[in-house]
Amino acid sequence: MKIYTKTGDDGTTGLFGGDRLPKSSARIEAYGTVDELNSALGVARAGLQATDNAGLASIDLQLERIQNELFHLGAELATAPAKLGELPPASRLAEGAERWMEDAIDRACEELGPIRAFILPGGTAPAAQLHVARTLCRRAERVVVALAAAEPVPATHLLYLNRLSDLLFTLARLANHRAGLEETKWAMR
Repeated sequence: MKIYTKTGDDGTTGLFGGDRLPKSSARIEAYGTVDELNSALGVARAGLQATDNAGLASIDLQLERIQNELFHLGAELATAPAKLGELPPASRLAEGAERWMEDAIDRACEELGPIRAFILPGGTAPAAQLHVARTLCRRAERVVVALAAAEPVPATHLLYLNRLSDLLFTLARLANHRAGLEETKWAMR
């Protein structure tokens, strides 16, 4: 199989099930932004894996799970709503996928303690990249909301992306904390 197919040379791309859409369509923008988020998580994971801090390994494992779930979400977004039933169940985002994120946030917040100020994005390289991923997640959420205004989108997608941005913020804080780096608080003047 060749990487290039030339079928997109006319400015369209194929969805699962054979439908073709302009590359500028809301659906293509939605799953493309989810893919961009997934790539940013890959960069964050590379940074986590480059350290010898054992406390960061659990964050890396959570990000691996998220990357797989984002592939499921992207597969559903890359499928025309009328053909969603044809998508193999193993390729779909699991119902309730956001619940484990809530548990992970709660566990991390117990370790971190309460937040009492706005935090500037940054710190260690992995934490900074997690903040970038968080902002990409918020953009993905906005794009999927726009798509949902025009076409059917499973409500689980919106819930998942909303919860994920909270988790990514929390994991960025946790990465800094476990690296022994104090966060920079917003200096309101």
